[in-house]
Amino acid sequence: MTRIIGGFAGSIRLAVPPFGTRPTSDRVREAIFSALEARDALAGARVLDLYAGSGALGLEAASRGAAHVTLVDHAVAAHRAVGRNAAAVRKAARGTAPEIVISGHPVQSFLGGSLDRWDLVFLDPPYELGGQELVHNLEALAARLSPDAVVVLERSSRDRAPEWPAGLELERRKDYGDTAVYWLRPESA
Repeated sequence: MTRIIGGFAGSIRLAVPPFGTRPTSDRVREAIFSALEARDALAGARVLDLYAGSGALGLEAASRGAAHVTLVDHAVAAHRAVGRNAAAVRKAARGTAPEIVISGHPVQSFLGGSLDRWDLVFLDPPYELGGQELVHNLEALAARLSPDAVVVLERSSRDRAPEWPAGLELERRKDYGDTAVYWLRPESA
């Protein structure tokens, strides 16, 4: 069962697409969000969740204080699940709900057409996504980040580390069993 862990929507169960996704475990999500809260990276943030699947990462951020969340997933089943889950989170909001936008575009085309700037980005692509495609996503993303942005990337801990394109630098890596979480930031000038 996938659910929202904390914030105003805590304990809401999330619909998960029946195939093609690998939801981030509660343990990994809790570790990610504890670190983000310690950095004060959530309050009022503009969040982008690429390869959203159920939307668990982006919607967790919305529940914990993000002002705007965009969820991007091209898969039809994921798009449907994200829509249901976003509606449940909006309904749970007391007062003003965070803005939640859902896009069914492929990640690369979304990034190529977006002019927005993001404070926090989650990338949880399928583990079988090729390294070159991931690098192209990161290259397109680097130009769309605010100066103090945080990028959280999930990959298989068995895979070698991705190449980091110009504009992004690795802050740290933390492994949780089969999952490696990479923390990236815009390159220092």
